[in-house]
Amino acid sequence: MIDLYPLAGPLLFRFDPETAHGLTIKALKTGLVPPARGKDEPALHTRVWGLDFTNPVGLAAGFDKNAEVVDAMLNLGFGFVEPGSVTPRPQPGNPRPRLFRLVEQRAVINRMGFNNEGLEAFAQRLERRRAAAKRAPGIVGANLGKNKDTADAADDYVIGVRRLAPLADYLVVNVSSPNTPGLRALQGRDPLRALLERVLEARAACGLTRNPPLLLKIAPDLTVEDKSDIAAVALESGIDGLIVSNTTIARPDGIPAAMRSEAGGLSGRPLFEPSTSVLREIYALTGGKLPIVGVGGVATGEDAYAKIRAGASLVQLYSAMVYAGPAVVHRIRRELAELLRRDGFRSVAEAVGADLR
Repeated sequence: MIDLYPLAGPLLFRFDPETAHGLTIKALKTGLVPPARGKDEPALHTRVWGLDFTNPVGLAAGFDKNAEVVDAMLNLGFGFVEPGSVTPRPQPGNPRPRLFRLVEQRAVINRMGFNNEGLEAFAQRLERRRAAAKRAPGIVGANLGKNKDTADAADDYVIGVRRLAPLADYLVVNVSSPNTPGLRALQGRDPLRALLERVLEARAACGLTRNPPLLLKIAPDLTVEDKSDIAAVALESGIDGLIVSNTTIARPDGIPAAMRSEAGGLSGRPLFEPSTSVLREIYALTGGKLPIVGVGGVATGEDAYAKIRAGASLVQLYSAMVYAGPAVVHRIRRELAELLRRDGFRSVAEAVGADLR
């Protein structure tokens, strides 16, 4: 039944992208999209941060902003899902239209602006999931953002960590969205060091038996100095990993003239090469000491494999589903297992960073 997307997709494309996304979330919530997980091949099983992933293919933040369809997405075959970004207070985000398809480029431009229902609604859904007798297998993270009008960004991230540390398998500090004014400035050496110090203190103060891993999500639009600073701060701070990368404000060749002037972050196929290049550099700068989640333009098993060989322990996707539907998850898992087998790797972990050895 999952292969019905070739029929449903054209119908969704008759709506504007944001309306189509809302309809998709509603369909997932009501169970109209049937489970299609299947069995993961043993080679896809991997262990990162002491967490067991049945496969390394995850759902990137932005799809399920309010943690409404966590189990539905895990049931489609993702090894992990990352709801959010969530901010302490609800906010409407930027004015519509704010989401655009670039069909020929298999890309998306968004300037959503962290629109979400707020931390409490998000947390309550994760609490209900934890209390449920039956839930889908898989790892569930939480992507944290800041409210647009918060002066001290660290305050918002601390609030998010305190509320969600007991509920999420891992936490992500998102300082790389291009759609919240001033957010990317937090990637500078001194602001980043101060921010990470506060969120790590907040996590420690939760007094949990096991602290959820804390990850930092960075942008692809970085200078050589930026990348060096981020790598150095990440290593010295004691955070557990990095997500590389968020969307780009660049407009590569091939982007239609009508879309080049649209503000926001570009994702999808055109982001694959630049995000993988940054991933490779960050892996080298950190000496492979920090697990990295590779994001940006993943649409095939070959894409996922390239990210892994460049240094990613895990990968994520989102935009590919806009054009290929949920069946893309199963296809990527199958193709990735075949590529690992072809090259003699018994596991994902064996292939991580293979191109840099």
